[in-house]
Amino acid sequence: MFVLSTKSECLNKLILLGEGHLRLAVREYVAHYNLERPHQGLSGALLVPVANENARGPIECTERLGGLLRFYRRQAT
Repeated sequence: MFVLSTKSECLNKLILLGEGHLRLAVREYVAHYNLERPHQGLSGALLVPVANENARGPIECTERLGGLLRFYRRQAT
């Protein structure tokens, strides 16, 4: 399932310019998949829970691969 997710959510949307670019894209996707992406099998939870979850702070966006992958969370106060 991971290979299909990597291909459909990342690699099919990029024009890769060599092996180095491919490795960077896969490395960024793996980090996003493991740290930032909610997982359906865990009821929408993250694999590594956020330690400092703030319920009222402003929302910040983290982007990877030029905005292709985005993660939203509340800023720590």
